[in-house]
Amino acid sequence: MAVEVAPERVERSRRIERVLGGQFVMDGAGVKINRVLTQPLQRRLDPFLMLDAFGSDKAGDYIAGFPEHPHRGFETVTYMLAGRMRHRDSAGNEGLVSDGGVQWMTAGRGVAHSEMPEQNEGLMEGFQVWLNLPARDKMCAPWYRDIPAEEVPRFTLASGAAVQVIAGRTHGVEGAVQREATQPLYLDIQLPQGVEFEQPLPAGHNAFFYVYRGEVVVDGKAVPQARMAILDNAQGADGVRIKADVDTRLILIAGRPLNEPIAQYGPFVMNTNAEVFQAVEDYRAGRFG
Repeated sequence: MAVEVAPERVERSRRIERVLGGQFVMDGAGVKINRVLTQPLQRRLDPFLMLDAFGSDKAGDYIAGFPEHPHRGFETVTYMLAGRMRHRDSAGNEGLVSDGGVQWMTAGRGVAHSEMPEQNEGLMEGFQVWLNLPARDKMCAPWYRDIPAEEVPRFTLASGAAVQVIAGRTHGVEGAVQREATQPLYLDIQLPQGVEFEQPLPAGHNAFFYVYRGEVVVDGKAVPQARMAILDNAQGADGVRIKADVDTRLILIAGRPLNEPIAQYGPFVMNTNAEVFQAVEDYRAGRFG
């Protein structure tokens, strides 16, 4: 869905606080992923709990998928660059996310779901983000939406920068999903060599980006492919300027921190240990979904 845009400018760019490579782990029934945003970064990048990057043309790296497993207390956002993944959950939802599509699920008070590849060869590539819910919403009803590629708003600037707006708002374009509490911004940005992209960011919002093709520079510091850069929260900075050294693609993510306690046990993310223990008991008792 292409739209017209209003140009935006950044007076002072945030700088890069640190660059990280993530860690390779096996998840689900044996899917190989790069866990870029790990648990020790949850407070720093509040309200985001996790970022997984996955990508392989070897079926053995993904074919086992993610059989049924539970979630409570947060949202999952799956963005597929290539490949097909089938979702089924205990709330009765079913959908297929494929090339360029997004699957947004609010686990709320509890849901058990599966995410299984609908291919046995070819490239499977994408990202999954875990977005925290505020305490008041952690026990809300589960919600699910499939967003096909053609329903993700996109635009191209005169510079040649092409942007897909998964969540939030940029250059006057509303993303596919909005959230009041955390105000997430989630962009997929494609930059030709030498092009700079400017993105305003509210003061206090935590922000990071992940380069999955090429290399970029922010305020003189390079970020190569397969690296995540955490942007600082310097006073007076009103956004970020990102310039491509070569043809580049990256995702840029930002959000308003909840500043609430985080108690996590695997797929349960609550505010207290007692709430986590209750989540485990409820799941074992079949009270999810």
